[in-house]
Amino acid sequence: MCKKTFMGDNFKKSKKIPVIILNGFLGSGKTTLFRNLLNQSRNKNIHLCAIVNDMSELDVDGQLIGNTELVEENTKIMKSIHSCVLSSDIGIKKLDEAIKNLNIDHDTKCLIIETSGSCHPLPLIKYFQSNEEFKLTGFLALVDCFMMAHDFIYGATLTSNFKENLSLNIRDTTNLLVEQILFSSHVILTKSDRIDTNKINYIHDHIKNINPYSRLHTVVHGRLELESLLELQEYNYFRVEKLIDELEPLIENTDRPYELGTKIIHDDRPFHPERFWHVCQNYLDKTIYRSKGFFWMPSRDKYALLWNQAGGDINLEIVGTWKQSVLDDQNNGLLDEEINALKNKISKEKSHFGDRHCKLTIIGDIRKISQFSEQLNSCFLNEEEIKIWKKGGEFRDPWPTSIMKIK
Repeated sequence: MCKKTFMGDNFKKSKKIPVIILNGFLGSGKTTLFRNLLNQSRNKNIHLCAIVNDMSELDVDGQLIGNTELVEENTKIMKSIHSCVLSSDIGIKKLDEAIKNLNIDHDTKCLIIETSGSCHPLPLIKYFQSNEEFKLTGFLALVDCFMMAHDFIYGATLTSNFKENLSLNIRDTTNLLVEQILFSSHVILTKSDRIDTNKINYIHDHIKNINPYSRLHTVVHGRLELESLLELQEYNYFRVEKLIDELEPLIENTDRPYELGTKIIHDDRPFHPERFWHVCQNYLDKTIYRSKGFFWMPSRDKYALLWNQAGGDINLEIVGTWKQSVLDDQNNGLLDEEINALKNKISKEKSHFGDRHCKLTIIGDIRKISQFSEQLNSCFLNEEEIKIWKKGGEFRDPWPTSIMKIK
């Protein structure tokens, strides 16, 4: 692909902009780390630019990154690429366009890119290897310790499963996970607080056997010092030359690789908390790799909730307060002008419940994803239940009462 210069010849000669790529399987904690790095950037006055990729059309990750204070203050420093996988042919083209449209200047210290979980490293490695204005310095593969513990016996079966796939000429998500590690310059072990501390070394050793050259770090809740990333040297392309030659003919440059399917759940109505709990307990299995999005329940109708699931790990977080719930509160303390402004914003919404809505994206095995999606759709309140809610009726809610508020 021909690269056009957009920062001027003098800039190109003076330096290349470092690039950090956050890669890793679905639900490994990339967005949590990314948000933390962007918040550090603002607090420490370090000028960064950001690109976030979401294979879903809902672009949940893009919304979460866009809600950080840094991006809210300057929307020109971030571009979102959604509805495709960044490593696909169309994804690489969109990446090229996004980079050209970013607000990059002499003060930019780094470009950070968050890929979708189904993104293969190889096309991105090749893209930046031939780029004249950017240098890849860190290719970080995030590995979910909780998932490794439950799906691969703390990493013990990961290599054997991979070898079995090779012998049978099969390519699935196990290949993707191993190859993300193989191409990495650094492996970031996430969610280590969710497993026995004594078992972390087991995961560490098994990953080292896969890629002895990659540096391993354990990071909890995305707490990684931004300055440590800015000190990285250029990526070692020589180390992966043979790997590229071997894998390039096998990589699927499509938006739905590894038999992954996506489903969108979109409805104005809230989830019935008890039915929602029942469906998750009985129909959510390891074939549903990832689901995420925003929703509400009649038992907590004040709050906009973030649903964040990876494998068997489920998190509920408060992302804000619905505007409609503020208006419904007779003691909201707002001035008449503020109330009118809120009403004006809500009038532009297409929801029957003010600005309240449910929007979830589900990523999983293409052969299994429809069943879970259908069950989720059965969780929405019916007309009789909506009447009960409007009259102030209560709904049994088995979900934890203590959930974190996202920052």
